[in-house]
Amino acid sequence: MDIDLWWLLLFPAFFGLGWLAARVDMRAVLKQAREVPAGFYKGLDALVDDKTDVAARSLAEVARAHPQALEVQLSLGKLYRRRGENDRAIRLHQQVLELPDLSNEQKAQVRFELSQDFHKAGLVDRAEEILVKLLPSQTMGRAAREQLLSIYQQDRDWEKAVATARELRSDAHSFQHEVAQFFCELAQGALYQSDYDKARRYVQEAFAANRKCVRASILLGDIEVAVGQPEAGIAAWQAIEKQNYEYLAMVAERLFDAYESLGKAAEGIALLRGYQRTFSQLELTDLLYQKVATYEGEAKALEAVREAVHARPNLLGVYRLVEAQMDELSPEGRMDAEVARALIMKHAQRLTVHRCKRCNFRSRAFFWHCPACGEWESFTPNRSETH
Repeated sequence: MDIDLWWLLLFPAFFGLGWLAARVDMRAVLKQAREVPAGFYKGLDALVDDKTDVAARSLAEVARAHPQALEVQLSLGKLYRRRGENDRAIRLHQQVLELPDLSNEQKAQVRFELSQDFHKAGLVDRAEEILVKLLPSQTMGRAAREQLLSIYQQDRDWEKAVATARELRSDAHSFQHEVAQFFCELAQGALYQSDYDKARRYVQEAFAANRKCVRASILLGDIEVAVGQPEAGIAAWQAIEKQNYEYLAMVAERLFDAYESLGKAAEGIALLRGYQRTFSQLELTDLLYQKVATYEGEAKALEAVREAVHARPNLLGVYRLVEAQMDELSPEGRMDAEVARALIMKHAQRLTVHRCKRCNFRSRAFFWHCPACGEWESFTPNRSETH
């Protein structure tokens, strides 16, 4: 009974202490809220409404009144950079670096922002110089490497990009996909210079980084054909079927040309037909029509186009289907078909595009490196009809 009475007495005491703690915390919060300058809330409100000019003026007032408030200074600098006022961002961050009592971590943070300012202003060398000095930093070292990797890709300095990506490698992100693409860029450059041995070494490095790198297989086929080995080129390109069959359309014409150079045009056509039937989404209709018409006649070409269009209806296929039958029409019917064909082609050119699977950027040209979001190998190899 005595123990039960003690517990009854302690319960009110616990509630009282909790109430007192809550009151103390609330008073502290209210005191801090009253100390925040009104200009800060005004600037925040302007940012919500996307009024960056008003936000910049309000935050600048707060920054002048509280020069020691590092977070406010950095936010203002980012806002200047976002608005394209790079000179103001650079001056602000340089002034912040002169503030007394900044810790090493704070200085590293400000220098990183300054490097961003220089990069945005096009002063890439200045940005790189700062970032290289930040590499030993515990707090900003990784961010500096990531920014350097972006700079090296922009400058097409693929050797440095490879080294930096390997330094960034972690369990969360191996960077093997990117490294393979960097080696492919080096191989492409060597191939342009007809340095086939160097190009082959870079391709092997790409495969070592990512054995499923389609681009490396494409380049290897190009190298083999360039050195007079079309059979090896065919083997390299056909390997794409196991890596990612969607890219077969990109090498289809090269495959046929290699077969043709060996005097095996029929085998080349048979291969294209096989791909068309197995992978109906490949863009092979136009190429197949041309090659079949050349070697087997218009009737067989029409049959091939009709089969492809029925398997996967698309504007370009319908264009070829109409064109293939125009000779059989009356003069009046041919005129009508010509109008329909022109209209189909106009809409096909407008709607048929490659698309980035990451950011949805659209382009009639294919890119290995998306110019909008910077992702590698994200473009659809086969164009799709979009609205």
